[in-house]
Amino acid sequence: MGGQVSTSSSFSNLRCRNANEDWMSALCPQLWDVPLHHLSIPGSHDTMTYCLNKKSPIAHEESRLLQLLNKAFPCITRPVVLKWSVTQALDVTEQLDAGVRYLDLRIAHMLEGSEKNLHFVHMVYTTALVEDTLTEISEWLERHPREVVILACRNFEGLSEDLHEYLVACIKNIFGDMLCPRGELPTLRQLWSRGQQVIVSYEDESSLGRHCELWPGIPYWWGNTVKTEALIRYLETMKSCGRPGGLFVAGTNLTENLQYVLAHPSESLEKMTLPNLPRLSAWVREQRPGPGSRCTNVIAGDFIGADSFVGDVIALNHKLLWC
Repeated sequence: MGGQVSTSSSFSNLRCRNANEDWMSALCPQLWDVPLHHLSIPGSHDTMTYCLNKKSPIAHEESRLLQLLNKAFPCITRPVVLKWSVTQALDVTEQLDAGVRYLDLRIAHMLEGSEKNLHFVHMVYTTALVEDTLTEISEWLERHPREVVILACRNFEGLSEDLHEYLVACIKNIFGDMLCPRGELPTLRQLWSRGQQVIVSYEDESSLGRHCELWPGIPYWWGNTVKTEALIRYLETMKSCGRPGGLFVAGTNLTENLQYVLAHPSESLEKMTLPNLPRLSAWVREQRPGPGSRCTNVIAGDFIGADSFVGDVIALNHKLLWC
């Protein structure tokens, strides 16, 4: 299956920037004893969309109308779907090098695919296979033994119970002793002492009950709006209600709707997002991690590497030293 979607050339100069690739091990020693849910951690929203497949069918969970449009007018429908589905330009290794430590992995089994081949999905399916990507992440972690990643496994379109068991077996085989089993959220020092580097959240209740290596799904604050100020108001409202007790994500990603797409036929998610990054980054810099009710934890965004987002999120950890 060829035909990976190409990403903007504006990101070509970002692939050599990796000043944050070991940011966790470089934190002040006072922060090594802070539990992960009280740290500020950069994440990528829809991590794998840099490799969506141009030849992929529309995902089966998408609307019947979109399925019909794709069948009737594929030369029009598919390019439009693709340019509004790509949320990242850097590949998973480049995102990790950039400092991302929360990966949003939306997993699916294509009905047209082979029995055990699992892909990632965001309206269409990826060229990358899940098993290959998990292996790539594991190899990166072996080169960075004091960095910790959170893998948020979700969506699970088309996965039977047998496929869930196959996926969990892949996770266990690939990461082995790197996996941190479910329990009290650890600190970096505790993880380092055990040689653990991976927390896997898994949004399937039956699988959670069978495997102690899996953590419950992580709440994601999703504003579902095309307007930056509306997104910020939503995030502030969520903060005023009080942070969840464990890991959670504040999503700074804008979301298109059909009305917006029809009114802006020549645009894309990238063109909609990039001009709004300065305002979103300003909001990020105002945040504070920690146990307080209005504190943030993971902050996730689109088009990692396009601005100072990752560094801004990491820098929030210095505020913990001011207490």
